[in-house]
Amino acid sequence: MMDSGMYGKIDKAKRYAEEPERIKFHHFKALIQGNNSDKTVAYEDGRWTCDCNYFSNHGVCAHTMAFELLLDKMVVPGEHPDF
Repeated sequence: MMDSGMYGKIDKAKRYAEEPERIKFHHFKALIQGNNSDKTVAYEDGRWTCDCNYFSNHGVCAHTMAFELLLDKMVVPGEHPDF
C-alpha cells in the first residue's frame, strides 16, 4: 500500500512528463539499433557524437539526427550541425 505522499509524487511525475520542455539533458550515452548494427550516440556539452563511419566523416548522421528530433528541446543548446 502506498502512503499519501506517494500519490502526490506520482501526480507530479505525470505533470513533468507532460511538459518535456522542462527537462534538459547535459550529457548521456545511448545505444540505437541501426539497420546493420547497433551504434552508440553520445551528447555532452552541446555536442553530438556517434561511432558510425558516416559521422566520423561528416560530423552528423542519421543516428544523431534521430536523437535531435526525438529529444527536441530537452537537450542543452550547443554547437551542433543544422539539418
